[in-house]
Amino acid sequence: MLQIAGIAIITVFLTLILKEQKPNFAFLLVLFVGCGIFLFLIDRIYEIIKMIKGIAENANVNMMYVETILKIIGIAYIAEFASQITKDAGQGALAAKVELAGKILILAMAIPILTLLIETVISMIPSK
Repeated sequence: MLQIAGIAIITVFLTLILKEQKPNFAFLLVLFVGCGIFLFLIDRIYEIIKMIKGIAENANVNMMYVETILKIIGIAYIAEFASQITKDAGQGALAAKVELAGKILILAMAIPILTLLIETVISMIPSK
């Protein structure tokens, strides 16, 4: 975390200096460093996904649901990252559209899980 914080602080200072002379380069620097931080974390993300899948397999959970939940989490993170980048570029309206698209995709992917949950609850209700 110290490495990421250090890189972010250095980027902020460089961006402040560049913004006066070359605002386009300042934004590109922020974009580049943001992507670099994301790539730096890819190994950690892979390990977390592997661990979650292992736990699900040991618990005999249907892997389709686990994979769907992991995809939903991925969509949320990607939508947030893209939204923040577009906000940094001064495109707040576009950032709102990216967030809306992420929410709609999450809802669409969650429908099978919601359907199973509702069916499970209905099956627990005693019938007359």
